[in-house]
Amino acid sequence: MSDVAVVTGGASGIGQATVRRLLDTGWSVAIVDADGVGLEEAEALFAGEDCIFLQADISDEDEVADVFDRAAEALGAITGLVTSAGIARDVPAEETSAELFRQILDINLVGSFICIKAALERMGRDLSVVTISSISALRANKGRVAYGASKAGVKMMTEVMAMELAPKRVRVNCVAPGPVETPLVSELHTEADRRSWAALTPQGRYAEPEEIASAIAFLLSPDASYITGHTLVADGGFTVAGVMPG
Repeated sequence: MSDVAVVTGGASGIGQATVRRLLDTGWSVAIVDADGVGLEEAEALFAGEDCIFLQADISDEDEVADVFDRAAEALGAITGLVTSAGIARDVPAEETSAELFRQILDINLVGSFICIKAALERMGRDLSVVTISSISALRANKGRVAYGASKAGVKMMTEVMAMELAPKRVRVNCVAPGPVETPLVSELHTEADRRSWAALTPQGRYAEPEEIASAIAFLLSPDASYITGHTLVADGGFTVAGVMPG
């Protein structure tokens, strides 16, 4: 019997690249996404593959319980979870409303928590979870007061859950990407933003989604069997850079 993963936000971007990577290495995958049109496109892209397509708002506990039940019934007990679903806004702190702050926290942080709890209730003999944080959880970036706070929360949630759940054969790790060529980033970043990010990143470019998917797949796999509570930063050197060569 193959391993079974649930990938939230699996219809596009990093999530979709992760689905492809897992399918290619023998996993069965349940793709969960709030975007119905995106799910239809993913269904066409992955036609004939060992995966199912489920629509849900990950901040809604009832919807999450329903799709995780359906995933376990269709594919088997869950052994992997990737919480890639999320939203981002680029808004200065003074212009960020409490409503927007709550919305970003609810989807990025609380939604990830809800999905981990759902996976725990339907897990197999063991479970590997990979959450998605961000370098905006580690460094202050303009316009990211709510997004950065939500992703910093994801990092700490990952660490606490890794510590508490280790005796139950559950590993919980995190990937913190830098800028990635995804539809979400394309909507947020202006050409000026892209020049700024590239100038501050030693590798001088944005990541491809497949590069982040490789990090996620490693942490999910038995190759990372003694790794838990870790945040793997995949940012082209952004977080370690000081004064760079001219």
